[in-house]
Amino acid sequence: MAQREASHPVRGAAEDRPVLVTGTAGFIGSHVARRLLDDGRQVVGLDNLNDYYDVNLKKARLKRLESRDAYQHVHADLADRDAMAALFERVRPGRVIHLAAQAGVRYAATNPHVYVSSNVTGFLHVLEGCRQHAVEHLVFASTSSVYGANTRMPFVETQSSEHPLTLYAASKKANEMMAHSYAHLYGIPSTGLRFFTVYGPWGRPDMALFLFTRAMLAGEPIQVFNHGRHKRSFTYIDDIVEGIVRVMNIPPKGDPEWRGDRPNPASSNAPYRLFNIGNEQPVELLEYIRVLETCLERKAEMEMLPLQAGDVPESAANVGALRDATGYVPSVPVAEGIKRFVAWYREYYQC
Repeated sequence: MAQREASHPVRGAAEDRPVLVTGTAGFIGSHVARRLLDDGRQVVGLDNLNDYYDVNLKKARLKRLESRDAYQHVHADLADRDAMAALFERVRPGRVIHLAAQAGVRYAATNPHVYVSSNVTGFLHVLEGCRQHAVEHLVFASTSSVYGANTRMPFVETQSSEHPLTLYAASKKANEMMAHSYAHLYGIPSTGLRFFTVYGPWGRPDMALFLFTRAMLAGEPIQVFNHGRHKRSFTYIDDIVEGIVRVMNIPPKGDPEWRGDRPNPASSNAPYRLFNIGNEQPVELLEYIRVLETCLERKAEMEMLPLQAGDVPESAANVGALRDATGYVPSVPVAEGIKRFVAWYREYYQC
């Protein structure tokens, strides 16, 4: 695979220390951990296996990791300060890939406190662990949702992200600001990745592709918001993982060109960077559904609904900065990605 061959690990002290990956029972975290294990890295995974969605799916993801000798799993909650301090003290990771979070945009309407507990307090505990144990690079998950009320497409990291439309997005914006403060105060190299609509095998059951596939195979209607006119930079999981691994190997340095009188929000004079990571070819939701219909060999019965509160009609990624820094080029088109997801879904659920 061309991208894989182009990734050149940085050698040094951090190479001999484990990589701590949070959220390894989750969709993206489980894929990242497997890739690192395939690359010969020692991985310590963290997850609390909460019941936001099917715990059995989370356990199945973990089972694929726990069979590997180089993987250790820790069952703990990000919000547990003592448990997180003990974890960092024992593991002393060289690099941290922080992917654990309370996910989901709409869940915050009924459970707002869990977002602050996991995504804000939990992130503080990760930052403190990095500070106390000289972590050489923190890579953390942000989201394209931070662009919120922006309407200028495609989204670029230098744009304003001061108007998030959901609590989930606000919690991720808080993560970016917290990471910058720790990079400035303590010199912790930190990189935030703004993910754009990730999909693929072992995905989350609350995401559109999973919901649509389940309903269509059951002969049930699917709910199509904004009458299917959404556009999204749907990004296949392998392309996300490739970008994460590439970024992990390039800790940021302070930008000598950065100026406080015209600040670039994507960089700093501290060792801090923000990158978009996603597919640069947005696809309309109706087209996404048409591809799924082809893969499932059945038509969808669609219940057309208006735009939901907190949703935006379009998101599109500009990944030029990440490409310049790492050579990153997402390579899996939507038609191929959905085909792979459907094959996994049918095998996993035996349908």
